[in-house]
Amino acid sequence: MGLTKHYLTLLILLITFSAQSQDMLEQLREQSGHTPETVLGTFKGTRIINGQSIETRGKGNLDVIISHRFGRINSGGYNLFGLDDSNVRLGLEYSLSDLITLGFGRNSLNKVYDGFVKGRILEQKTEGMPLSATWVSDVSLYTLKRPELPMTFERRLRYVHQVLLARKFSPLFSLQLMPTLVHRNLVSSETEPNNLAALGIGSRVALSRRVSLTGEYYYRFGKDLPGHNSLGIGVDIETGGHVFQLHFTNSNEMTPSGFIPSTQGDFFDGDIHFGFNVVRSFQIK
Repeated sequence: MGLTKHYLTLLILLITFSAQSQDMLEQLREQSGHTPETVLGTFKGTRIINGQSIETRGKGNLDVIISHRFGRINSGGYNLFGLDDSNVRLGLEYSLSDLITLGFGRNSLNKVYDGFVKGRILEQKTEGMPLSATWVSDVSLYTLKRPELPMTFERRLRYVHQVLLARKFSPLFSLQLMPTLVHRNLVSSETEPNNLAALGIGSRVALSRRVSLTGEYYYRFGKDLPGHNSLGIGVDIETGGHVFQLHFTNSNEMTPSGFIPSTQGDFFDGDIHFGFNVVRSFQIK
């Protein structure tokens, strides 16, 4: 845990320094009568595929998110190439302000309840600040019954902390990096670490004003880790108050405490799950 604390402290200091520097630059520009504009629409939705994007909604906005992951495509025609199986997550995300969002969800797989807080730290500007940054802290409670183990409340908990760093290079291309720390109170074996560091990378390529291609990959640091790194590709379609996200991924879990450390399928062996996110936004305040 000592390394984790130092890592978090360094990230917080760097972000704080960057924010203070940006504030000073903006004050100087305001005094000179020139104010740079905020760069909008780095990603279409608050998710890239499985993981979060840097996007936050406006104050008083409520997002209702319905997510599905079907079975593996290589399970064959008898299983209708995975469509006979379905894992569902129902989620609500409410923006307390333009910068802070609270979220809650329930997953059918492993009967997981998850909640998170998401805060925008930096905003990319047309001049000056070259990127956007958002902090996400997530907690998950695995409620699946395990008769073979004495499952206390503490053993069922998992935690994830992420710094999302993104830049919109042009109207056509955006890139995001996701340094991530995962802590699981209970792991599958004595050799598997409770703490796991990972680095995610996500991208968006605009095909038109409302359609984009997306990609996402999480690399886990460590030796002899079980499972595989999470990989996904998809298409985002924006239709007014809805965002439809269709994707193919080797992960069937939809919380970061699940898909980052515990993805079992090999994307390149055909262990691919078709899935989608449907997002409906309501401005209730």
